[in-house]
Amino acid sequence: MYVLDPLRDPRWAALVARHPNASVFHTVEWLRALQRTYGYEPIAYTTSRPGTELENGFVFCAVRSWLTGRRLVSLPFSDHCEPLAQSADELNALGRFLQNGGGGRWRYVEMRPTDATPAVAFEAASAWAWHRLDLSPEPAALMRRFHRDCVQRKIRRAEREGLTYETGRDRRLLDSLYALLHMTRQRHGVPPQPRRWFANLIESLGERACIRIASKDGRPVAGILTLSHGRTMVYKYGGSDASAHNLGGMALLFWNAIQEARRDGAVELDFGRSDPDQAGLIAFKERWGAAPTALTYWRHAPASAASGRAWALDLAKKLSARLPGRALTVAGRLLYRHIG
Repeated sequence: MYVLDPLRDPRWAALVARHPNASVFHTVEWLRALQRTYGYEPIAYTTSRPGTELENGFVFCAVRSWLTGRRLVSLPFSDHCEPLAQSADELNALGRFLQNGGGGRWRYVEMRPTDATPAVAFEAASAWAWHRLDLSPEPAALMRRFHRDCVQRKIRRAEREGLTYETGRDRRLLDSLYALLHMTRQRHGVPPQPRRWFANLIESLGERACIRIASKDGRPVAGILTLSHGRTMVYKYGGSDASAHNLGGMALLFWNAIQEARRDGAVELDFGRSDPDQAGLIAFKERWGAAPTALTYWRHAPASAASGRAWALDLAKKLSARLPGRALTVAGRLLYRHIG
C-alpha cells in the first residue's frame, strides 16, 4: 500500500475524473475546502506504485482534535465516499493495512461507502437513509410523480406569489444563504457551520457550486446550495425563513434546480443522507419521488473509542439550546472542526 497527497499528486484528479464511482466528495476541490476550513489533512492510499497510473484510490482526511481524538475519516462532512477500487481484493488490502496500524495510530478509522462493504476489521457504525431522484423522465413526467399537495401545489403557489429566483456565487447570495441556514439550524437546535466553509466551497468548486435563492418582494425566504460532478447534481445545504414556508419557496428552488440539472446533462439529483429519526426530512425527499437506499458507515476502532465524536455532537446540541444567535455562530465556528 502506497500513500499520496491528493492535493499535490495529479494522478488523484485523473483517477476521479475517469472513475465511474467518483463523486464531488472525491474531488481535489472538496478536499481543499475541507483543509482550508478545518485544517484536515487529505491522505490517499493506493496499491499502484509511485509514478504509475492509479488503478485504485482510497481517500481519507486525518482529523486531529484535542476534543475528540485523532481519527481517519473518509470523508468528514461528506454524505458518502465510495472507495475507488476495482475489486474486493483491493478493498481488503486497504482493510488489512489499516488494521495493522498503517498510516499511524488513530482513535478509529471510518469509511462511508455507498455500496462497498469493508470485509476486514470494520464494523457497522451508523445507518442513514440516502435519497436519489432519477432525472431521465421528461419534466412533465417528473412533475406528475411529485406529491400533489406538498410539492405540485407549492410550486404553483410560489409562481402565483411572484417569488423571484436567483442563482450565482457572489457575496450577496452567500450572505442570504447563510442567514437562511442560520435560521434553520437554530430552529433545529444545532449550531450553524462556519460561514467560511461555504465561502471556501464556492471558491474551490467554482462553477460546480451554485447558490439558489427564492425571494418575496426582495426578501430572501429560501435558499439551497447544490454541487455538480459528472452527471450528478448534489443537494448539500438548504435553509428557509419559517414565517414564509406557506409561499412555496423551497419547492420553487428544487423545481428550477431539477430542470436546470437536466438541461446540463445530469441524470440524477442526489438528495443526500438523512438520519433515520428525521422523519420529516425523509418525507420531504420522498415527496419529490426520490428513491431511498440504506447507507452504512463502517468503523475500525477499539471498543472504547467510538464515543468521542458523539460526545462532541451532544455538547453542541446542548449548547445550541441555550445560546443566542450570535453566540451560536461562534459555537459553530469553534466546534465543527472537532466533529467532522
